[in-house]
Amino acid sequence: MRFLVSNDDGIYADGIKALRRALERIGEVTVVAPDRERSASGHGITVHRPLRTKIIKYKNSSTLGYAVDGTPADCVKLGLEALLKHPPDLIISGINFGPNLGTDVLYSGTVSAAFEGVINGIPAVAVSLNTWVDPDYTYAAEFITEYIPYVLKHKPPLGVMLNINVPHGIKPKGVRVTRLGSRRYIDVVDQRTDPRGRVYFWMAGEPEDIDDHDPETDLNAVKEGYISVTPIQIDITNYKYINELKKWPANNGEIFKKLNW
Repeated sequence: MRFLVSNDDGIYADGIKALRRALERIGEVTVVAPDRERSASGHGITVHRPLRTKIIKYKNSSTLGYAVDGTPADCVKLGLEALLKHPPDLIISGINFGPNLGTDVLYSGTVSAAFEGVINGIPAVAVSLNTWVDPDYTYAAEFITEYIPYVLKHKPPLGVMLNINVPHGIKPKGVRVTRLGSRRYIDVVDQRTDPRGRVYFWMAGEPEDIDDHDPETDLNAVKEGYISVTPIQIDITNYKYINELKKWPANNGEIFKKLNW
């Protein structure tokens, strides 16, 4: 099996190190990841300057790494289109330091790296650890190596990736297949003043989980000590609303009549 590994914490992060070492036991690994932390970079790509890479060699390992001065999505795109000699069987992004639950997936560089694989027709998963302090990646790394054969055997549909979150500090109770919960951040903007008296803003905030009581959500699963596996997709069209939207006069020529177009 061939694996392409990336993340948004940077190529030197402990989470990607734990994932690489675990995957080396079951297949051929290539790491293409940012040269520094790129958390919350979303699915941005670099188009206004060249991308540069640095080859990383790991001690006592045949794995080859590439540190890229770009975003997580850049890394996967570059890996697939320029760096890898053969397409991987699976793209794995992680293990992220911190959860990617609910609406976190819209901001996450880790999730976006996996999505870039899906865009290019390669099965992909993102793996995150539900903690912000003293991370222990052991259970997450062990689980993903056992889970991979099932992903490759059953292959999610085109356009779909699996977002996996692992509880921290306990042995997981099991696996729950979930939907995305509703999470938002409160007190996000912290206004401060620098030593010269100029105002600046620091993006911060604490997560507020709206439906973490619902056992079908990823928020509840991880809160209850379960590994959550959520299928998420590129196509975010709200199909249920299409017919309702078609009924709007504005979508049936009314505006064009007013503008005399």
